[in-house]
Amino acid sequence: MPLTTWDFYGDFLSQLNKIIADQNQLELLATFNDWKTEIDLNKAIDVDTVVVVTCPSLKIVFSTKNMEKMNGYRPEEVLGKTPKMFQGPATCVETSKEIGHAVRNKIPFEKVVTNYCKNGSLYQCHIKGFPIFNTSGELTNFIAFEKAA
Repeated sequence: MPLTTWDFYGDFLSQLNKIIADQNQLELLATFNDWKTEIDLNKAIDVDTVVVVTCPSLKIVFSTKNMEKMNGYRPEEVLGKTPKMFQGPATCVETSKEIGHAVRNKIPFEKVVTNYCKNGSLYQCHIKGFPIFNTSGELTNFIAFEKAA
């Protein structure tokens, strides 16, 4: 095998290890909170999708490692904060209100939002958000699947 392919395989294996670690972490969170969901968590995590989980009060409790690639924030930097940390003056107020309405009413939503990277630059973020209930029917978390739009 030529040496030039080692970089390719090294990058691939690094990404694969991050995905597997994120899948394991998300599975533990689902088990701990007794999630009752139709979402296939193993298929939900890929290289292009950032997964963010919040508690009912919208504090971030989990983010996949590929968040850093999307907006410059490492997962440990966003824990305990709300997703509003990614918003700013260019974020559409109406879209934010629509997301807030969906969250308050515990219903799924799908929106494209102008968000801010850690360095202040803008990016369009396609978000699919879902409330997550436990087997007793209580709201335990919200989960969002985000891709650069």
